[in-house]
Amino acid sequence: MTAHNTQPHAAGGSLSTVLVANRGEIACRIIRTLRDNGIRSVAVYSDADADAPHVRMADMAIHIGPSPARESYLVIDKIIDAARRCDADGIHPGYGFLSENADFATACEEAGIEFIGPPASAINTMGDKISARAAVEARDVPTVPGLSRPGLSDEDLIEAAPSIGFPVLIKPSAGGGGKGMHRVENAADLPAALATARREAAGAFGDDSLFIEHFVDTPRHIEVQILADKHGNVIHLGERECSLQRRHQKVIEEAPSPLLDEETRSAIGEAACDAARSVGYVGAGTVEFIVPAKDPSSFFFMEMNTRLQVEHPVTEQVTGLDLVALQVDIASGRPLPVAQEDVTLTGHSIEARVYAEDPAAGFLPTGGTVTRVVEPSGAGIRVDSGIVDGSEVSSLYDPMLMKIISHGENREQALERLDRALGDTVVAGVGVNIDFCRYLLNVPEVRAGNLDTGLLDRVAEGFATSETPDDVYLAAAMDWLTSRFEEATDSPWLTPDGWRASTPAAQRIRFGTGEDSRLISIVGTPSSADVIVGDVVAGLSAEAENEEIDVPEPRNYKVSVYRDGEHLRIVRDGVAQHFLVETIDNAGATNHEEYVVAGAHGTWVLPRTEVVTTGAEADAGGSGVIQAPMPGAIIALAVEEGARVEVGDALLVMEAMKMEHTLTAEIAGEVSFTVAPGDQVTGDQQLAVITVAEAEE
Repeated sequence: MTAHNTQPHAAGGSLSTVLVANRGEIACRIIRTLRDNGIRSVAVYSDADADAPHVRMADMAIHIGPSPARESYLVIDKIIDAARRCDADGIHPGYGFLSENADFATACEEAGIEFIGPPASAINTMGDKISARAAVEARDVPTVPGLSRPGLSDEDLIEAAPSIGFPVLIKPSAGGGGKGMHRVENAADLPAALATARREAAGAFGDDSLFIEHFVDTPRHIEVQILADKHGNVIHLGERECSLQRRHQKVIEEAPSPLLDEETRSAIGEAACDAARSVGYVGAGTVEFIVPAKDPSSFFFMEMNTRLQVEHPVTEQVTGLDLVALQVDIASGRPLPVAQEDVTLTGHSIEARVYAEDPAAGFLPTGGTVTRVVEPSGAGIRVDSGIVDGSEVSSLYDPMLMKIISHGENREQALERLDRALGDTVVAGVGVNIDFCRYLLNVPEVRAGNLDTGLLDRVAEGFATSETPDDVYLAAAMDWLTSRFEEATDSPWLTPDGWRASTPAAQRIRFGTGEDSRLISIVGTPSSADVIVGDVVAGLSAEAENEEIDVPEPRNYKVSVYRDGEHLRIVRDGVAQHFLVETIDNAGATNHEEYVVAGAHGTWVLPRTEVVTTGAEADAGGSGVIQAPMPGAIIALAVEEGARVEVGDALLVMEAMKMEHTLTAEIAGEVSFTVAPGDQVTGDQQLAVITVAEAEE
């Protein structure tokens, strides 16, 4: 895992053992700071996380129950019991799970364990949007025009809406994450929207209380990081822009906001501090504001998150402060080591959240086993991750796998560094949103800093998965060729270069599946090869016999390959590029090998479906094993079992993609079949074996 680009915070104080009541990347991130400050770390884990990275990193780990969070990570008594078993004097809740649960904070206090977070009273007040609004209004913090008080009926809300002004936003009093929020454009649609919102709020939070606010035009989501100690000191660490979100879930965050000038930054920061003071806040927290893009000085309080935020790394990158270390300091009773005038913002930082999801399929969650992880590195790059090779991604937990964070001297440099870092990131085995994040970073409005909370949804339809570039096929094919040479003996007769007495024969391999597959033909060696991408060969390519298939013209390249550490340097027609190529063995699968190819423009996973030759190119030096070049059905045997065949003789006929293909003998000898007419076969399946007589050898 990449080291933080933040200055370490001084250790000290009373906390010696801290239990981390969380999992994934945030648990790993907290444990790292605890270790840096000489504090013993304790992880907790469910059945599903027995071998998770946070369990491996911690000094001690305690099992707390079955895989579902409601039976493990969300059970207060189990967390408190685990803390007692390891003599923990502090508990860090991370974010999510129990981090904003007032009952949990109270349970920690009653057990004599320091809760590394705010008092339960602050959690209670800020956890209810109606009471939070009332608290901050008492400190003159500006709020969005609306109607907010306990016990509002549908009739109350319908009556107030016209004076508030349409469009209005219905919001549940409890909960967060955008659940139960509905924008309503006119009075006629309000009753039905209220009914839906109450049903959603009751289902998600067990509380159907609602209030309404005027919907701010072209809103931007800007939040301010605050810190408050037990001695009455409250400061802010600048703001974060979090407008790039979908369905109220953030995807890209940055600090500082490209919208605010210094005067507005100071004003919104002081308003955030006042919001914290309104509830006697202690610890790290985030005050969220909705800011009109056309008039940023007219910002409005939205809510307060009484915990560490997912996007806290961008604040750490521009301030040089470790927020987790500061949380521990505050919980230990030490005063803040910095005053407001000491806080300076240096450069620009941007974070991309890597989710297990498929953007091309409406951002549906994905899952499975992570077969390979490669984290980016380089100047200004930080990675907070909770996965390693072999990690299981389950639907039981949040789909966020890691965060890639960049820091630069300015916003343009930070954008460029993040784009490059995402291109260097590999997460194979599970569908992720990395390509979508790169697409989003290069949307003109994002580049210009012209953001609003609806931008992502408006541009998402423009995202499309790109076709696999030829250079990616070349990298995979040359890696395959190189491995064949590395496995060869010193005998020139066994060197896999396709040598023949006349014209060298092509070695062929197919990557991909279905219409996205490409037949690659190679003549030569790793140091000098003629390669055809998208070759069309009778008997091997359905494209060769089917005029209805739109086949791109084969592309011819002169290619060589060299190893540079873990990477391959592919030289194509005099142009050199570096790729990381990993081979994943999926034993038992039809396409038992997958090639993960990562380059400057992204990551691709290419199944290797077959290695093929044709009878016309074979001679006595060929293989005696006949394999199916593709899935299909056996139509007929051309010769009898045990018959003597010569090179090029027809052996059997198979049907694939509604066409017949005749497979021929590669060598002379006696044939025995392992299939019969009517059999369905898979690609690479053995169909026949030709045995050379002893007198012929």
